Amino acid sequence: MNLSQIVIILDHPDESRNIGAACRAMANNDISELRIVGNRQDYDIEHIHVLAIHAGAIFDNAKFYSSIKEASADCVMCAGTTRRRGKKRGKLMLPEEFAAHIDNTTEQGAKVAVVFGNERTGLTDDQLEQCTCGVTIPSSQDFGSLNLSHAVQIISYHLFRRKLEQSKGNYCGVVPVNLERIDKTVKAVTNDMQKIGFFKMPGREDMEGFWRSLLSRAAVSESEVQYLEKTFSKISGLATKQ
Repeated sequence: MNLSQIVIILDHPDESRNIGAACRAMANNDISELRIVGNRQDYDIEHIHVLAIHAGAIFDNAKFYSSIKEASADCVMCAGTTRRRGKKRGKLMLPEEFAAHIDNTTEQGAKVAVVFGNERTGLTDDQLEQCTCGVTIPSSQDFGSLNLSHAVQIISYHLFRRKLEQSKGNYCGVVPVNLERIDKTVKAVTNDMQKIGFFKMPGREDMEGFWRSLLSRAAVSESEVQYLEKTFSKISGLATKQ
């Protein structure tokens, strides 16, 4: 995923503050190219910069256009975001599906646009016809409308996450150990428990099953199982010295 090839297009946004918040969302995810369908003079730059925090330059460098078609003319793909489904809206991709779909395209140096509609109306059928595909963010049927900047954040995050997974493998804050590793920990723990006389009656098998189930459900990391092993080893050592 080449994030420098991602273009965010906002079609006639109403609120200057929403533009600023959208700029911040883009910056959070290493996306910097913003295009707006509308007129620059219609927006309050001060309000934009307040919400953008340190991402105001994204708006300062934004380009303005008269239509989605014009704004996406140099892109090879233009995805319209919508929560409404219908015959004219075609098959809609989920954000993660869209990220996977455009991965190779951006890597080859081609630009891909993602279009977000007006806060009140979203993208109309006519506006979506100017796009080449659709993306939807699942949300509550009782209250489905997302804030503009929240929608930009969700789509941008999935694109950023795709890039992150490629650069760091299966990126995750904590990588759970597999069952084979858990079994080694369970054996070490129950061995130490046996050394201190915990098993006065037959019951080790049940205890092993308990620890295996508990550690599996907890999705423990390598550092955590090592800490657990060291703790029980020290308990065993202290008990045998008495």
